Amino acid sequence: MAQKTLTKKQIKSLSEKLTYSPRLVWDAIDERERKKVLAYGEEYKAFLDSAKTEREAVAFIRDQALKSGFKNDVKPGANFPFISTFHGKAIALARPGKASLREGLRLVVAHIDAPRLDLKQRPLYEEVDLAFFKTHYYGGIKKYQWLARPLAIHGRVVKSDGSTVDIAVGEGEKDPVFTVLDLLPHLARKAQYNKKLGEAIEGEKLNVLVGGLPLGDKDTKERFKLAVLQYLSKTYGLLEEDFISAELEVVPAGRARDVGWDRALIGAYGHDDRSCAFAALKAILETPKPEKGAVALFVDKEEIGSDGATGAKSKFLESVLYRLMMSMGMEPSAREAYEILTRSKALSGDVNGALDPDYQEVHEKRNAARMGYGVCVTKFTGHGGKYNSNDASAEYVG
Repeated sequence: MAQKTLTKKQIKSLSEKLTYSPRLVWDAIDERERKKVLAYGEEYKAFLDSAKTEREAVAFIRDQALKSGFKNDVKPGANFPFISTFHGKAIALARPGKASLREGLRLVVAHIDAPRLDLKQRPLYEEVDLAFFKTHYYGGIKKYQWLARPLAIHGRVVKSDGSTVDIAVGEGEKDPVFTVLDLLPHLARKAQYNKKLGEAIEGEKLNVLVGGLPLGDKDTKERFKLAVLQYLSKTYGLLEEDFISAELEVVPAGRARDVGWDRALIGAYGHDDRSCAFAALKAILETPKPEKGAVALFVDKEEIGSDGATGAKSKFLESVLYRLMMSMGMEPSAREAYEILTRSKALSGDVNGALDPDYQEVHEKRNAARMGYGVCVTKFTGHGGKYNSNDASAEYVG
């Protein structure tokens, strides 16, 4: 039987019905929605500026939650949204839902740590009449990106008497900044240019310049190091031994900035994964009474494998679930918690690489995420033959 010839109009209609064509967001929204998108961007930039470390992110999230009616304390049967923090570096926001908790949770997890340089336990030393901090890089950094740029130091020091000192230097207009030294181009040929990109900058050379003025005369031992210690003692009451119990992180200095004449993009440190963390925060704050119990979990240590007390592999989620069970008038038990989790649905909120116009060959174009096309949903991860993958089922995605 001969196939009926279709008109151009019919073919177009059929194509629109049967094929899938992602739409650029800016073509799909009106002017009112565009203004809301740009306003969201301004809020997100404020988060990025306030949360350059996981501790700062926890403080920001907690403050926003308290302003939105969340409580620190959980009373049995109170059925009220609450905050749960863990060691100051992980936080969860939980909302009881309309349905019984036994029907399961709706969970979003994002991480609030980011690649950086951490100070070692005995970081301060001097070399060639300059003072430096010795660092150990944290997470998957491109080492060359950390050279000859303004850097800030954020973190917490616990002193020998148990008191704490929070430090954030390099962000204020009048603050000093720090830097990692780089070679002049004409001196770099053998030391850098003849090596592979990943080997040209050694991790052991990511030492942060922190001082250049001596204390005392030329007979004073380690007088550049001593000058820095004197400053730290006068300013913060710190001794050299206090570095042993410190968490000090070196991050890029400066505020989040708009990118492009049209300000369409945001340039800042920490998009991975604070973009997803902020989205999760906004979502749970603006969902006053979800159908199912909802939890936004913000964890640490993802960049180095999610291990440790504040990482996703810890028992933090179980602790939050027990508190949520109490809040909804249930008697917490391991068996009940297990049953709730088996009926729950979770999203891992993390970033993905968008199609790069200059390096399109490293992407699979038909399935790569693209800027301006909305949320990227990654069905499976892993590498090679989906090795180490979490492959979502058809039912889950559907």
